[in-house]
Amino acid sequence: MTDKTYAGGCACGTVRYQATGTPVAELHCQCLHCQKRSGTGHASYIVFAGRGAVSITGDARIWRIAGDSGHEKSHGFCPTCGTPTHVTFAASPDITAVLPGSLDDPTIFQPSFVTYGCRALDWDRQDPALTIIERGPVS
Repeated sequence: MTDKTYAGGCACGTVRYQATGTPVAELHCQCLHCQKRSGTGHASYIVFAGRGAVSITGDARIWRIAGDSGHEKSHGFCPTCGTPTHVTFAASPDITAVLPGSLDDPTIFQPSFVTYGCRALDWDRQDPALTIIERGPVS
């Protein structure tokens, strides 16, 4: 069996990434931080595990914030066009999440659950077939 390749990058092409393999999770997150960062009711992620599971090229800028767990998350984005591309986690350095809207083929995104359902906004309805987790993962 051949691993699927997930390739993508920013809108202007300065930052690119590629991941090969099977994601450990595909999800939407409705936490307050994701709402603020995305400017919408949630953010979406495809999560890969393993050192080097995602290769990133170009000069991505990083900004850091503590999540609800208190652990730092590092958000990668293009310094030219501002497109968010990936997230890494200080407490789990082998985990990288890419944002499916930045994929070359975003139709391959298949979310199976939603985190922070307790923070859902009435106007941001999710697919009722998805599993809703009221909070985030236990750290």
